[in-house]
Amino acid sequence: RWEKTFREQNITGVGLRYLKDEDLEKIGIKTLGDRLQVLHSLRKLWQIETNKVFNDPIHGHMDLHPLLIKFIDTLQFQRLRYIKQLGGTYYVFPGASHNRFEHSIGVGYLAGQLVQALNERQPELLISRRDILCVQIAGLCHDLGHGPFSHMFDGMFMPRARPQLNWKHETASVAMFDHLVEVNNLKPVMEEHGLVMPEDLDFIKEQIAGPQNNPGQQWPYKGRPEDKSFLYEVVANKRNGIDVDKWDYFARDCNQLGIQNNFDYRRFLKFARVCVDKGQKQICTRDKEVGNLYDMFHTRNCLHRRAYQHKVGNIIEVMVTEAFLKADPHIQIEGSNGKMFTISTAVEDMVAYTKLTDNIFEQIVNSSNPELTEARKILRDILCRNLYKYLGQTQPNEPLIVTQETIHSWEADLARSVPQSSSHDANLQPEDFIVSVIVMDYGMKEKNPINNMRFYCKSDPTKAIQIYKNQVSKLLPEQFVEQQIRVYCKKTDKGSLEAAKKYFVQWCMDRNFTKPQDGDVIAPELTPLKASWRNNNDGESSDDSCSKELKAAQVNGVKKAKTQLFK
Repeated sequence: RWEKTFREQNITGVGLRYLKDEDLEKIGIKTLGDRLQVLHSLRKLWQIETNKVFNDPIHGHMDLHPLLIKFIDTLQFQRLRYIKQLGGTYYVFPGASHNRFEHSIGVGYLAGQLVQALNERQPELLISRRDILCVQIAGLCHDLGHGPFSHMFDGMFMPRARPQLNWKHETASVAMFDHLVEVNNLKPVMEEHGLVMPEDLDFIKEQIAGPQNNPGQQWPYKGRPEDKSFLYEVVANKRNGIDVDKWDYFARDCNQLGIQNNFDYRRFLKFARVCVDKGQKQICTRDKEVGNLYDMFHTRNCLHRRAYQHKVGNIIEVMVTEAFLKADPHIQIEGSNGKMFTISTAVEDMVAYTKLTDNIFEQIVNSSNPELTEARKILRDILCRNLYKYLGQTQPNEPLIVTQETIHSWEADLARSVPQSSSHDANLQPEDFIVSVIVMDYGMKEKNPINNMRFYCKSDPTKAIQIYKNQVSKLLPEQFVEQQIRVYCKKTDKGSLEAAKKYFVQWCMDRNFTKPQDGDVIAPELTPLKASWRNNNDGESSDDSCSKELKAAQVNGVKKAKTQLFK
């Protein structure tokens, strides 16, 4: 009946599925009953192109829109099957064999779940199907730019291979996204599904890596107006770090590592609302959920402490980095127009970068190229568990600004930190030591991320409020960042290791760092020489004496009270 009207308005094909009630009214379908009948008929047509269902061990059966499948079924996305989510951690936790591929699909799914929950709860937000699809695509593609061994590549390898580049995987994700869309000719497909170019492309990329231009402006984004600011908090929440990316990797990593996850994102979905705070819309949750959010960041900290920054996984990634640096000039990867790239330069060309995955490890290990001899030996040492040895861990009294020059300086100082009581010179050189600085935080350095979260009360769900730490519990962290300094030794013979441990303890003493946990065992002749180490025992003795004094005062107080009572 309305076919002629649709043809005259040039509304055909997939565009029919995105028609709304107000669109039908504009094109002349005035009667409400007619409009409802048309919408009902169109919804039946939508079912012809069904969602694809993935059976996921974390989220169960996930329905994904056909447009998302177009992105998944590309070489650029399938590359993520060959990049371990946790890098070198797999060599410590045998279950950590999962990859960026399944994580990315999970994030795309959860992004849709959160936005749809907001849309159903608050239709006045006017969240469109375009918005939902764009947010899902951003979640799906947010990790396209990761290199071999995930964060090892951008956190260890690239800063040493190309220190001036300041390369980040988010930047590469945007470049790979552009490449994926172009080589697979996805723009027409996206337009068929109702997306608008280039506005929606900008929106997707801004969700992945932040504003592309104009970062200093009051509203620096181009993809969506400030009225939809909350959409930028779904995939990568720069405001407080509470986003669907974390929800997936918390659940997935804990499942694979065998660590308890005490945060349930499904509960967050039940209470998520958009409220206005200081003129800007942001995603909020119920006031009673503040404790669960602190638990979420505690889970993050536990994962870093127990798995991501594990002392053995840490040194394995250091060794892989060393091997890749030695192999870098001798690895050739073909990119655009037949041009060849190395491991560190492949990030400049997405054709070459598509071919760079964890498989580079096996390529080096199995190579017979004499130029890769040194790199091959390091990687085979990892496989045979001939690792650099852990000497210990210490902490500075205050967080320090640590650069690569600082690390080199400390390694040289360690080689000079010969204890006066040492009976022989082990001839340890700066290159025999490796210093690794680990930062543990709640995701925002020294800041409390919950201070940037807003809540609402049951009595007024439209009003955003802030909840301070002292309103929640007195048992929450006093500070939200700490540095740990770990030292390893490349020499593995017994004599060198014993000497290196004493060097390490002496170095900690000289720098006024905390006493290593096993300091009294590995250097019992040294630790008593430092007064603050000798008298403290991590505050236990002083705490014990305080408690004794407190108990004595309480007993005396009771006695005095009784005496006064019977006078």
